[in-house]
Amino acid sequence: MSEQHPNLVLIQSFFTAYTGNDLEAMRQILSPDIQWVIPGRNPTSGVKTGIDEVLAYFKQLQAFSFKARPMVMGVNDDYVIDCHLNWSNLADGENIERMSCLLWQFKDGMISKVYNFPEDQYLIDAFFNRELA
Repeated sequence: MSEQHPNLVLIQSFFTAYTGNDLEAMRQILSPDIQWVIPGRNPTSGVKTGIDEVLAYFKQLQAFSFKARPMVMGVNDDYVIDCHLNWSNLADGENIERMSCLLWQFKDGMISKVYNFPEDQYLIDAFFNRELA
């Protein structure tokens, strides 16, 4: 049986924590100086710097019951690229379901930088501009 690359293990741990809304588990695998780059023109956009800002972003997403299901991942010693399906689960309101790809970077065995590439940035902007207005 082959051993998984340690960077893939970290990403799988992240998705497990994300699925369980376990912010403390996320804290354990994020570098203290992490940067999470969110593109677009909406209230969630921008570079989130440091664990507290990144966790505040994920806490904000929890209000929309966002879920993610990984589809495919590629790995080397410096990066993981993952594509996953994202969807919101609002009881009242318009939900979205789209693919996103994330480019993950690592430092000292922790996640240090993440770039988010959504399938449809215009849709994401419209969703958050409407919901957070």
